[in-house]
Amino acid sequence: MQQVETHHDLDAPAAMVWALLADFANIEGWWPTDDETVMIERVEIEGEGIGQIRHIYNQGFPLAVSERLDYLDPDSLNYKLSIVGDRPAGLLYYQANGWIDVLPGNRCRLNYRGEFTAKPGHAEEAEAFLRAAYALMFKGLNQTCRRLQEAG
Repeated sequence: MQQVETHHDLDAPAAMVWALLADFANIEGWWPTDDETVMIERVEIEGEGIGQIRHIYNQGFPLAVSERLDYLDPDSLNYKLSIVGDRPAGLLYYQANGWIDVLPGNRCRLNYRGEFTAKPGHAEEAEAFLRAAYALMFKGLNQTCRRLQEAG
């Protein structure tokens, strides 16, 4: 089992970032649209609450990335998700734990720890894929929080 950890500080209140992440079915509401690396074509939802799966179809990719919500705790601002079904980038197993720390000045830090197993010879590809996805997530959350704050 390998791990990849990262974090990003956001100039937004923790409650705002949590509201975006906790609305698990609405990834399109905050995913960046100005980056052609991974553009969401559509999202199909299966179920609701814990166990809900969002099937994310990205432009130019043959298969959906299917993420299952495994845990959601608004008191600790902590959640977990797994990639299920067909996994990209040589991943055999993946689960992420995300949590938000409140920072001074109405700011917060989104922490992310992914645990994964990859097919032999694919560990570097899998980690690069995950780090790129995290970077896009941080970018989209930054943009959306800024837009929400400007709208007042």
